Amino acid sequence: MEEDILICSCNEIYKSEIVKAIKEKGLKTVEEVGDETTAGTGCGGCMDEIQEILDEVNK
Repeated sequence: MEEDILICSCNEIYKSEIVKAIKEKGLKTVEEVGDETTAGTGCGGCMDEIQEILDEVNK
């Protein structure tokens, strides 16, 4: 298993949490991920990474 990556340092949200939320809830936008996990709701610096994860999971 690959090492889990900290995506949102403001709220300590890891990639595995984001992927799980996207798959379980059918999330399509960075805003939906933020609402569900709080990732990207602090400084916003991880929004591009969240979008990349969305694109990867929903391809």
